Amino acid sequence: MKLVFLGSSFSIVWYMRYHKAVHRTYDREQDTFRHWFLVLSCLLLALLIHEKFTFLEVLWTFSLYLEAVAILPQLVLLQRTRNIDNLTGQYIFLLGGYRGLYILNWIYRYFTEPHFVHWITWITGLVQTLLYADFFYYYFLSWKNNKKLNCQLNFKIFDARKP
Repeated sequence: MKLVFLGSSFSIVWYMRYHKAVHRTYDREQDTFRHWFLVLSCLLLALLIHEKFTFLEVLWTFSLYLEAVAILPQLVLLQRTRNIDNLTGQYIFLLGGYRGLYILNWIYRYFTEPHFVHWITWITGLVQTLLYADFFYYYFLSWKNNKKLNCQLNFKIFDARKP
């Protein structure tokens, strides 16, 4: 299953960077998210808060922290452009649903497996799910009212554009 996930992830990145029809839709002027702010913050947090101070443990913790906030650039771009097509909306909804299913798995394992406690994993998963919560709200409103999805999220702190 991990190979399918990695393969689909690499194919998505390839399509976004090199496929003419998809690459043409990229708007550099709208994509001004300060992504290095997230990367450096996650790295610093991983160096400070981890289970063991080993190289692999810090890298693993860094990946958890980064995965928790990796959707922010996409959410900010969607909020800014207000142009959310069906495919993009469904893709983000499924990403959030995937994380929600992970949380259900953790709850199940907590009650069925002795000593199943992974605080860092749980907290980062909860943060990631909470970031999707506002998107889910607008997604369900648009689905319920049979209207085009319009994201009204507010993440101005990460905006590199001048006011």
